[in-house]
Amino acid sequence: MTHVGHSRAEAAPDEGSTGVADGSVQTRAGVRDVVAAYVGLMKPRVIELLLLTTVPVMFFAAQGIPPLGLVLATVVGGTLSAGSANALNCVYDRDIDEQMRRTRRRALPRHIVSPAAAMVFGLALGVAATAILAIWVNWLSAGLALLAEAFYLFVYTMLLKRRTTQNIVWGGLAGCFPALIGWTAVTGELAWPPVVLFLVVFLWTPPHTWALALRYREDYAGVDVPMLPVVAPAREVGRQVVLYTWATVAMSLLLVPVGDTGWLYPVVAVVVGVVMLVEAHGLWRRSRGTEELSVIQPMRLFHVSNLYLALLFVGVAVDPLVR
Repeated sequence: MTHVGHSRAEAAPDEGSTGVADGSVQTRAGVRDVVAAYVGLMKPRVIELLLLTTVPVMFFAAQGIPPLGLVLATVVGGTLSAGSANALNCVYDRDIDEQMRRTRRRALPRHIVSPAAAMVFGLALGVAATAILAIWVNWLSAGLALLAEAFYLFVYTMLLKRRTTQNIVWGGLAGCFPALIGWTAVTGELAWPPVVLFLVVFLWTPPHTWALALRYREDYAGVDVPMLPVVAPAREVGRQVVLYTWATVAMSLLLVPVGDTGWLYPVVAVVVGVVMLVEAHGLWRRSRGTEELSVIQPMRLFHVSNLYLALLFVGVAVDPLVR
């Protein structure tokens, strides 16, 4: 999937906290720490990214400002749905999370929340999300959110992540559903414009995630997760990043005829696309002949890719407002 930020729940444990051998909740953890731990299970930074691809599509589908109550219900339902999938992912991956630098400060490796409690929390979020979307949005959006949850948990987390270098390519499909959910929340039906945006996120996910995986490839190697940067030389990762980036930019431009956009979106898509391509080619160039991360600087692409997606979808939202 996408980048997981370091939330408060992933900070160092309190000095007064005490772990227990059976992995149950730390008995002396403060209330604020426990609340922060549960919030951390939802991976808020990931949810921010998902909402960034939901709300702008609602503006595009409405060709203006959608009903604010509908936006609120979709945002709340989408947040709980993504939080459910992320919490259940933390339960399943707690064994490798304990070993990876990037994840070992999460709630489960630190034993602030027990696996059983985290599972109940995740399932409860999923039920609440489905109910909110079904009652206050529509059943199609609720079904799509539930499908995205199931795909992320069963296909990516359980089936692909630890078995194939294509894990994030196909597993990343789960993160593409917000574009469909945002559209169907407004229109009640699917159409080609959200499918194009779905594919933009699908093609964007590998270079975005591989840049992060390059930075943490020793972590992934240590837990036998075969991310592409673990099993392929950096120059091959760079080549794949360039190919996917070109495909991403080309797909983003397809929205112009398919979605009958105004003038703003194509301008934004071209400008941010050029920036993304320059950085992708830069990573490929820097990766030739070296495996040194200090030379390759993969996090440059990672941060640029975040900015790319954010600005592209801002363009999606604002385009119908300035026609």
